[in-house]
Amino acid sequence: MTWLLIAAFAATIPVANWMIGNVGWICPPGQPCLIPVWPGILAPSGVLAIGVALVLRDLVQSRSGAAGALFAVLLGTLLSLWVTQPELALASAAAFLFSELADFAVYTPLYRRRLALAVIASGLVGAAVDSALFLWLAFGDLTHFKGQIIGKLYASGVFAGWLALQRGGMRFEG
Repeated sequence: MTWLLIAAFAATIPVANWMIGNVGWICPPGQPCLIPVWPGILAPSGVLAIGVALVLRDLVQSRSGAAGALFAVLLGTLLSLWVTQPELALASAAAFLFSELADFAVYTPLYRRRLALAVIASGLVGAAVDSALFLWLAFGDLTHFKGQIIGKLYASGVFAGWLALQRGGMRFEG
């Protein structure tokens, strides 16, 4: 089960990169495909996969420890470089790597004592770092920053809620 979590987590980045170029309500030339995440607010469609990544990273760490989580971050980063155009891949890889490391830095000291706080705080930090870096490096502006944050937190919340229902609660151990 641990390797399945690592693979799912690592796969979220290539999936997000594919979505940005192929899935959206609006796909302007040379820009990301956009989806509505709130009334009047659009975000690149890959936010949905990244929202899932924020939760999966925490699950990977709880199952395989810090080493497993860092391995999965590096694997996801390498996969993102392999799957899409070099400019988008480098922006995505940098944003993914730094946001996941920021998430890791917040989650690690908190998860044994306050799991819910660890998940929420690390998700917020990871979403903010990923959004700012990706938008700036890939498109040179932060136009969709608010939409990125909303979309990632929405996707994280839905995915975490679904996991909690499937597991009978938010228990990440064993």
